[in-house]
Amino acid sequence: MLRHALSLFILSWAVCAQAQSLVVAPELWDRPRSARAVLDEAAVKQAVTAYLAQRGSRIVIHHGAAQESMLQAEELRSWLFVLAVESRHIGLLGDLKPGEALRMAVLR
Repeated sequence: MLRHALSLFILSWAVCAQAQSLVVAPELWDRPRSARAVLDEAAVKQAVTAYLAQRGSRIVIHHGAAQESMLQAEELRSWLFVLAVESRHIGLLGDLKPGEALRMAVLR
């Protein structure tokens, strides 16, 4: 458990130190989603483009502790996989305050 917490802390620090935070528009969740709709979201497009341009990079999805936020993060993770991001290169980090929009970061 301590090892997991330490890993999350290091990952969180690395995200803050090395990556731009991309805010996923809350409106994405107000309508039915398709691969095109998700990729048209500016934050997703930027993250996927950066990921594909930098071999070995990783995408971290920041979410809140509430169930809705966690479900959105899991759904976004699934869409990223559909959009050619290897699942092992997608991480979830529950470090946002309640009510904050999902954020994404690309680690290089």
